[in-house]
Amino acid sequence: MSDTTTSERRTNTQLRSIFPAACEALRPFFDGSNQWEGQSHEHLAYHTLKEHFPELSSQDVFIVVATTRRLFASGKFPAAL
Repeated sequence: MSDTTTSERRTNTQLRSIFPAACEALRPFFDGSNQWEGQSHEHLAYHTLKEHFPELSSQDVFIVVATTRRLFASGKFPAAL
């Protein structure tokens, strides 16, 4: 008989817990109507995320910004908090 219990494969629970708030903090930087010469303000997103969540490592900041960028590009961003 096989075990049908699914274990959580993601291990960074701290990053998962702050992700909705981080997406909301980064929303202005990936808003299509808020661009400069057709470019996003992604470079400012890194600084803002580090200011709001100083406990995040550089790798975690990169992961959150990259994931948020993909979410906004796909139109599947989380609802506002």
